[in-house]
Amino acid sequence: MEGHIRKRGNKWYYSFEAGTVNGKRKRIERVGGRTKKEAEAALRKALQEYENAGLHFEPSEISVADYMDYWLKEYVLLNCKYNTQKNYKNVIENHIKPALGIYKLKSLNPQILQEFINSKYLYGYSKNHLMNMITVLSGSLKYAVHPCKFIKENPMQYVKYPKYEHSKAEIDHKIITKEEFEKIIERFPLGSSFYIPIMIGYHTGCRIGEVMGLTWKDIDLKERTIHVNKIIYKRNQNWYFGPTKTQSSVRSISIGQTLIDALKKHKKLQMENRIKYGQYYTQQYEVEEVEGNDKLRRIYSLPVSINPGTMSPIDMVCTKENGEIVTPDTFKYASRVINYELGIVFNFHSLRHTHATTLIENRANIKDVQKRLGHTRISTTLDTYTHATEAMSKETVNIFEKAIREKK
Repeated sequence: MEGHIRKRGNKWYYSFEAGTVNGKRKRIERVGGRTKKEAEAALRKALQEYENAGLHFEPSEISVADYMDYWLKEYVLLNCKYNTQKNYKNVIENHIKPALGIYKLKSLNPQILQEFINSKYLYGYSKNHLMNMITVLSGSLKYAVHPCKFIKENPMQYVKYPKYEHSKAEIDHKIITKEEFEKIIERFPLGSSFYIPIMIGYHTGCRIGEVMGLTWKDIDLKERTIHVNKIIYKRNQNWYFGPTKTQSSVRSISIGQTLIDALKKHKKLQMENRIKYGQYYTQQYEVEEVEGNDKLRRIYSLPVSINPGTMSPIDMVCTKENGEIVTPDTFKYASRVINYELGIVFNFHSLRHTHATTLIENRANIKDVQKRLGHTRISTTLDTYTHATEAMSKETVNIFEKAIREKK
């Protein structure tokens, strides 16, 4: 392949014919420098890069963001299943592009990539989330080496995978001590977006979707009862009400004075915030939508200044100061703070496990615990909390021994 140089004004330019685009030959022309010699050197370099890449752009100049788009189009969309395509695109758009997109592809090195992975680890992303990011980076940069020849080697091969000290199962079954719970509530007190979800989870053992899905109609403060009859879940970036995990999960839970007092204070604060924010306060509405054979209960959030038409207003329990709903996604921030700022191994399920373990170890009726948690079978409760029932059995033997000795 040959190129040409020419002088325009006080600068020298080089040019060459590139590949065919939409049936037409594409000609590339660039500034080569202020002298003919500089332009000839620039032309030789450009031709070499073009020959190596076989593309109509200069691989040495391509950004990580543009390369990721190229990899998605030329490899992922052609070789991966739909769910994998969707997953990879999500990782690229939400993580890789925001953090690494502005770098030139050739500038990526192990240090930059290691810092990126470490930051995601320290931010509290799960092992699976982190593995997805590593998979995308490793796969895309491997493709950049071969067959593309954009870079000479894959810098991800030198990146170390952070060690997770605790598995998800261990965290789920973590029992929060009284001292730890006090630290959590001190960090997220009344008025915080996460205060009331944490209080409800700790005092009822409800699942996170059940807690976030509660409306004030579900709570009877006079009868001291919470009615669990739905969850919220995410679908196509929108939030919906959905059925509980099982039919047994539809239940009424008795609550104590501590939680009642917390709910009353929270409800009063909600009313004050509604006045404080005025027309800018966010109100939720429920709308029934049909998608195929499915009837969906979509949750809309609108400022109170907007006329909702025929939409039915709903009063969510778990809201932020401005009325926006708190969701399982929103709560991830609280989990990261508790884990990495407070140093407490935690996720929302830890509250459920702590609640149930506390009840069983203090001799609550196992059948009542089963109903409270919404387990279909009592065997599930017994299998899950074997450690608690074992501790109780040892205590039971001691009680028996003490009883027969006193008779003597």
